[in-house]
Amino acid sequence: MTRIRRLSAAVAATALLAAAGAVQAQDADVIRAAEQARDTALAGNVALDYVTQITTRFGPRPAGSEAETAAARWAADYLKTLGFQNVRIEAFPLVGWERGEESGAIVGPRPQRLSVAALGHSIATPRGGVEADIVRFDSLEALNAAPAGSLNGKIAYVDAGQMVRMQDGSGYGPLSRIRSAGPSAAAAKGAVAFIMRSAGSDEHRMPHTGTTRYVDGRVPLPSFALSAPDADQVSRLVAMGETVRIKLSSTARTYQTESHNVIGDIPGAQRPDEIIVLGSHMDSWDLGTGAIDDAAGGAITIAAAKVIMDSGRRPARTIRVVLYGSEEVNQPTDTGNGGGAYVRNIGEGVARHIVAGESDFGADRIYGLGLPPGSAATDFGRIAARVLQPLGVLPGEPELHGGVDIGPLAAAGVPVFGLRQDGSRYFDLHHTADDTLDKIDPAQMTQNVAAWAALVMLIADSDVDFRATRPATAEH
Repeated sequence: MTRIRRLSAAVAATALLAAAGAVQAQDADVIRAAEQARDTALAGNVALDYVTQITTRFGPRPAGSEAETAAARWAADYLKTLGFQNVRIEAFPLVGWERGEESGAIVGPRPQRLSVAALGHSIATPRGGVEADIVRFDSLEALNAAPAGSLNGKIAYVDAGQMVRMQDGSGYGPLSRIRSAGPSAAAAKGAVAFIMRSAGSDEHRMPHTGTTRYVDGRVPLPSFALSAPDADQVSRLVAMGETVRIKLSSTARTYQTESHNVIGDIPGAQRPDEIIVLGSHMDSWDLGTGAIDDAAGGAITIAAAKVIMDSGRRPARTIRVVLYGSEEVNQPTDTGNGGGAYVRNIGEGVARHIVAGESDFGADRIYGLGLPPGSAATDFGRIAARVLQPLGVLPGEPELHGGVDIGPLAAAGVPVFGLRQDGSRYFDLHHTADDTLDKIDPAQMTQNVAAWAALVMLIADSDVDFRATRPATAEH
């Protein structure tokens, strides 16, 4: 791409550059093209079509299931129909998990049913279930501090309180840590099962599932999440001095299978070996239909790339959409699931990946832009901020790690960017039976597509080198 030699007065006004002669990595035509992509996406795009079709045709898509496999094949055909090139499906081995039947109840003189969901990859209870008194803890730290053997024959129950509702979703981390590490911590103290308050911000009687962690190749205990109202009920009984006895049952099982990444390209015209990855994931949990987590992410990235494809301007760099398999579940070994499989398969080609971004936080509006460290104060960063400002997207903190899917790319040294979505209601729905198509706001999803299309167009037709702008001390 040629450097800018002159700008018309109209284009200079559009760019609104901070200093005379500041444009170094962007051509006036690129700025106009990015603005046009933004505005075209706002007028119409394929995002709602994709998310409607995949959630309706296949419903929930648990990692490694027949539904995920069928959805991957369908998505590959969908990308081909849209005009993507080099469309392929990458298979990789996986330990799958099937929920089976589950139940929970307070037993004794005043029995009550409980709304529970087994945690992902939790083992089954013995036939007939497990029944025991509970011991309540208000944190993972308190559980870890319990004396060895103090939970022999008991059910460990962790209620760390309701998740704090935050726009950036930062209230989720402390509770997801309990879900991940709690079962093994409980087993180490002698417990026969583990339950926790759901990792969610809602007060609905719909428990949030989610994966737990393997330790030494296995999940040691039957493990469950309680819906928020049920967690409140159990904790109130404990506070009243009652001995709470609970019966839990699960027929969950694991099995050997495989999952799939679906990949499609818009090959670059001048520098096809320089690759921009737009990531999301194909799999979902089994309680809902995985609309916000994460069919919406696939819809947004596919639609943004399609807007660029149809712009009449072939990008200089290759734009690659990746629908990753098996994002939602941990594995007995640290394989990185779909993201890890992708990095292993590209090998030394990781050096040709100039940047990656991930859409995996629902479909509500984007409010912030996180560029790789050192990029925000460059000419590219100033131009990107200007192009995204009409959408209500403002520059924010640098993006360091990406999400689960592009995390392996980031760990391999690939710079990552983030278009930060409003997560205020995301954890009301996340990993529940309420994650369904009707929860998507088409107007907000369209704003996402517009932001992605504009930013990716700028990156694809620039000569920005995010590795070069990264400070020597920046994390990756």
